[in-house]
Amino acid sequence: MKLDNDESHGPATPASGRWITDPRSRAERQTMVRPAAAGQGSCLLSVPGLRCGGCVAAVERSLAELPQVVSARANLTLKQVRVILARADDDPLPILEKLEALGHEVHPVEADPQADPKGDGPGLLRAMAVAGFGAMNVMLLSVAVWAGADGVMRETFHLISGLIALPVVAYAGQPFFRSALSALKARRLNMDVPIALAILLAVALSLFETARGGDEVFFDAAVTLLFFLLTGRYLDQLMRDRARSAVTGLAKLAPKGAMRLLADGGQEWLPKEEIAPGMLLIVAAGERLPVDARIRHGATDLDRSIVTGEAMPVSAGPGTDLEAGTLNLTGEIEVEVLRPASTSFLAEMMRMLGAAEGGRGSYVRIADRAARLYAPVVHLLALVTFAGWLWATRDWQASAFVAISVLIITCPCALGLAVPVAHVVAAGRLMREGVLMKDGAALERLAEIDCALFDKTGTLTTGMPRIAEGPNHAEERAIAKALAQRSRHPAARAIAAQIDAPAMTADDVTEHPGLGVEGMVQGRRARLGRATWVAEIATGPRPETGPAFAIEGQPARMFDLDETLRPAARDAVAALKATGLPVALLSGDGDVRAARVAAITGIDEVHHGATPAQKVALLDGLRDRGHCTLMVGDGLNDAAALAAAHVSMAPASASEAGRTAADFVILRETLDAVPATYGLARATARIVRQNFALAIAYNCIAIPLAMAGLVTPLIAALAMSGSSILVIGNALRLNGRLALPKARPEPQALMMPA
Repeated sequence: MKLDNDESHGPATPASGRWITDPRSRAERQTMVRPAAAGQGSCLLSVPGLRCGGCVAAVERSLAELPQVVSARANLTLKQVRVILARADDDPLPILEKLEALGHEVHPVEADPQADPKGDGPGLLRAMAVAGFGAMNVMLLSVAVWAGADGVMRETFHLISGLIALPVVAYAGQPFFRSALSALKARRLNMDVPIALAILLAVALSLFETARGGDEVFFDAAVTLLFFLLTGRYLDQLMRDRARSAVTGLAKLAPKGAMRLLADGGQEWLPKEEIAPGMLLIVAAGERLPVDARIRHGATDLDRSIVTGEAMPVSAGPGTDLEAGTLNLTGEIEVEVLRPASTSFLAEMMRMLGAAEGGRGSYVRIADRAARLYAPVVHLLALVTFAGWLWATRDWQASAFVAISVLIITCPCALGLAVPVAHVVAAGRLMREGVLMKDGAALERLAEIDCALFDKTGTLTTGMPRIAEGPNHAEERAIAKALAQRSRHPAARAIAAQIDAPAMTADDVTEHPGLGVEGMVQGRRARLGRATWVAEIATGPRPETGPAFAIEGQPARMFDLDETLRPAARDAVAALKATGLPVALLSGDGDVRAARVAAITGIDEVHHGATPAQKVALLDGLRDRGHCTLMVGDGLNDAAALAAAHVSMAPASASEAGRTAADFVILRETLDAVPATYGLARATARIVRQNFALAIAYNCIAIPLAMAGLVTPLIAALAMSGSSILVIGNALRLNGRLALPKARPEPQALMMPA
């Protein structure tokens, strides 16, 4: 078992060596275990050998058998395994030994559990390119033999084919050979074992036939088979790599450190890991907080969309508690640290996102589930065929020919392509419709949904404020625009953009952080900003909330800012409801705004004021009650909820964390892509089932023919390729017209848990 090197202790050695005899090893292993709830321990390990759902199931099942393991969850996307131990001081050695026994290399995940692991996509692409090049050249030579070349010419073509096929198979077949070897070392079978065996036997017998001047060789079958299988594996890996970045999105929001205020008035920069509770920090305008803190001095406007999802900035002053990741917009503030970075709000968000990603790893590809029984059955059929023919003919060469035909004709090429090719065609179809699919398995999950949740700000609405009502007097509007143009506040920018009157000239304009902007216009003082601050220079009724404007000595004028509904939002909700899906609004915004947007879009069930943790809890509650939920959201505060949902979507205007956490990204401004994608997902699920039926029907016909000796290895390869082409052709039907699934008979209320 390989572990990360340690500078002080030297390179790691197998579990049977230093990890048992060296007294330092126990303490070294213990660093892999972090405290968890109720005195338990959490151990996060990198297992790069996780390649399919069968590997995931085997790892989880084997680790769950250990007495000190409470639960084990393998994440196929991140290639990590998270194990919950009964006690925080339990030795993880049995876990390491169990993973080694399964044939996996293990590396401890170091300080940053959100580190982005390197996928093997580039290696698969190179192998696929080599196999494709070899397949084309060997097939050209085979065509010449099929056309009637014989004698010395045929033997020469066979020899050249072998010279091409040998290095191609040796290089391009490595992913299958390594995987099969690891499985056999662990005394288990996976889908790669029959593939590797068929390729090696086909090449070996082809070499034997070439050496003795035989009539038939199977180099073309081996190389073509390898190319098809590598294509399917690369496409699957490509989708998984796109989804991998979701777990790192939130980490980019945290700055590396902050300026600490010293007792003598000086300042020093500290990395966030060294920031401790009680320290005083200086946070300038435009900076994010690395830790949770409380304002000691200063006033400012804050972007708290990471917490509430609400794009409108909020004013803050002394005594206001701030979460890590909050963006300081306008004024410099002095804050007191409340918690270290490891337990901050942002760290908790990242942990929730990571846990939700781990939950996704439990989904097993349909092809991988079928392959758990497929591989041993194929081996058994080939062995029985070889033994039967050897007993009947006493000719080992003829028996081996027939057995290889069985292995090749039953190689799971069509089975392996049944899911990925449908997902790839669907992904291309969605891209033309303005939807980016980042995970092929998401289509399967989307077809299973029975309810849908929408965020409000930035999802059903555009997230940008607009003036619903403001001053009507032309002079007041011109002065207000003059002040608004000199402010960086989003509300001020919206006011400046939407007032069509020409702005007056303003002098001595000053922006007061957390309050608003003030200036002199034609000798009169004017203010635009916080209502209570503006009321100080105004006469008449004193406004309490919302942005206001006033000229000194005159009544204050209110700006009622409203949100703009996203195009086709109402139609998208209606289309989903027409199919029988209950739709609810889940927002961190207040009850009034949430209820207003829900009424406009036709959503009857509203849950407002939800924090990120509460959103995840609501989704967990729905899952526990058997619901498969679609979450459509955009904000930083939605990232964990998007990852925790059964399947999720985000508009392109969403935050980076929201886009990377979602399974689908809507590239257009309209929301009609949501029901359209749902319809395509249902169609894709039907295509996948049809592909499996075609693959099974093909095997039911081809296997008896091969076992009866009626199929040569070359014909077996062609038949295998034919089944793959049939599966691909069926999947191409997804390029047709997108249509919504038929409505269910009686839509039901969602009745989300409180």
